[in-house]
Amino acid sequence: MARRDDRDDRTGDPDPDAGREPERAPVTDLQAFAVQLRRMNGEINRLVHGFAGEHGLHATDVQALAAILDAPEPLTPGRLREHLGLTSGAVTACLDRLERAGHIRRVRESPDRRVVHLHYVPDAKSAARAHFRPLAEVTASVRSGFSEDELSVVLRFLTEMNEHLSGVRSPGR
Repeated sequence: MARRDDRDDRTGDPDPDAGREPERAPVTDLQAFAVQLRRMNGEINRLVHGFAGEHGLHATDVQALAAILDAPEPLTPGRLREHLGLTSGAVTACLDRLERAGHIRRVRESPDRRVVHLHYVPDAKSAARAHFRPLAEVTASVRSGFSEDELSVVLRFLTEMNEHLSGVRSPGR
């Protein structure tokens, strides 16, 4: 039986790659980003589904609550529909569930009585904060290991990703 050593089988010359580590893609390659973004998305979804289950909601309802919470001004059902990419009927059903569960209230506070603004109920907001506190604590802990300059780059990356992703639509939509 022939023994393989560090020589090329055809020429008998030493294998120039013998003992060398195989080349690896840079840690900043697209695959590495994709893996970590999917993993983070999965972990956050796990927390979202836990909150939804505890409150008798759908995961989409929790996305709606986050959109209402994060909006710089009160959302309307139409703007929420655009944000979530849902039909008008689906948004109405979602808002009905959220209102019945005591998470939001619909308010007609505009001179145009047809305009409805969505507000997160303070007590419900407190319940959400309590549920997602571990996420905030982990975020604070991880942030403490980075310099302000590094955090600035990370935040800029996440902001740009969200800006660009907001314009991406699934095929057929």
